[in-house]
Amino acid sequence: MNAPYIITRRRMLQGIASAGAVSATGAIDGLGLSAALAQSAPLNDYKALVCVFLFGGNDSDNLVVPMETAEYNLYATARGVQANGGIALTQAQLLGVTPRTLNKNYGLHPAMTDLKTLFDAGKMAMLTNVGTLAEPLTKAEYRAATKARPDQLFSHSDQQLAWQTSVAKGIERTGWGGRLADVVGPTNGSNFPMVTSVAGSAIYTNGNTPRIIAIPSAGTFGLQTFGSAAQTTARETAMKNIMNLNAGNDFLREADDVLAQALGASAVLNPIITANNTPAVVSFGNTNNNINNQLKQVAKLIEARNTIGLKRQIFFVSIGGFDTHTNQINAHNTLYGQLSPALKAFYDATVQMGIADKVTTFTMSDFGRTLKAASGAGSDHGWGSHQMIIGGAVRGREFYGEFPNHTLGGPNDVSTNGRWIPTTSVDQYGATLAKWFGVSPSDLATVFPNINRFSNKDLGFMA
Repeated sequence: MNAPYIITRRRMLQGIASAGAVSATGAIDGLGLSAALAQSAPLNDYKALVCVFLFGGNDSDNLVVPMETAEYNLYATARGVQANGGIALTQAQLLGVTPRTLNKNYGLHPAMTDLKTLFDAGKMAMLTNVGTLAEPLTKAEYRAATKARPDQLFSHSDQQLAWQTSVAKGIERTGWGGRLADVVGPTNGSNFPMVTSVAGSAIYTNGNTPRIIAIPSAGTFGLQTFGSAAQTTARETAMKNIMNLNAGNDFLREADDVLAQALGASAVLNPIITANNTPAVVSFGNTNNNINNQLKQVAKLIEARNTIGLKRQIFFVSIGGFDTHTNQINAHNTLYGQLSPALKAFYDATVQMGIADKVTTFTMSDFGRTLKAASGAGSDHGWGSHQMIIGGAVRGREFYGEFPNHTLGGPNDVSTNGRWIPTTSVDQYGATLAKWFGVSPSDLATVFPNINRFSNKDLGFMA
């Protein structure tokens, strides 16, 4: 069975996966949320957030490069010449961009031609030097250990969790995408899960109450046939009868409920996911790579929003391979060469659907990497990094946050290798998106428990 599944934090007994049952009319039933929905005023508009996680720690110092002579020279000296095993991009290679309000020029990675188009059109913004923080932290405070540092800095697994939970110190078992759904869910207009992963299980999607639907990036899902049509019908009927038996065991009852809901959801979602000739799909062309396919699935679900009955949707997709200790130039050419056109195709799909200003796509990654090149033509684990935000509601062609000084050992470097101490937190990044999504100021701390430690809760990149 290659089926969608939904995780519910309180009912799954720490491991059961399930999906919501859907009626033939498209209304979603059987998820136990009807009472909560009836008590809340429904939302009148539609919005979606799409998180694109770059697993491995994206070297964003080669994603966006300062072009002014003095700053570029600092960058180039630290990174080294490619012919000698370095990873500096030449100024001739870079795609020049000029933020609206900055009197400086920058360059995007040469594989980012599609994203340069979006940036120049005002549909993409860059948030610079953002990262995991337990509270605001200066270099002096970091060195003196007078304030809390994030747990396990420079560790892939720990920093992936910190980005997805927004909790940099201590253990948190829910993600800020899931908690966002906790807050918005009761007004969402449907019992269908508002959180969807096309990249498997991710803590970002885990909340305290809602289920999470996970779908494959390609192919069909649902129970495979049991032989002939008559055999399939008979065996499905027998299976459903068995599931309806009183198991006398909470675990088995939960498993039966999970399977029943998965079967119901598959019947409605399978036609949506397997459709390849809808208007939204055209933008993606015939490209067949994983990130393109994941975003194509997201576009299909957004296109079917009225059928599903959702007013808010949250998506999680990912692309791996960014742990570039070696061979970074070639790795980035491949990874960015897949990511850039996929993000552009997805944006174009939202334009085709007439909801470009209702869908915001944003990136996250474990951490940035050291400015100083490592042996093997790569870079080591860093901290602060630059992230991209794309959509019709984005105040684009602009850089937000503080671009780091590229002096090794300088004011932004907590080491001597170019590990940038973040000047903007994940909490502030997410809170700005959450506010646009419809979260009230009073609920913001429910989604981001540490947000009140940061004075600026809206970074201004959303209209």
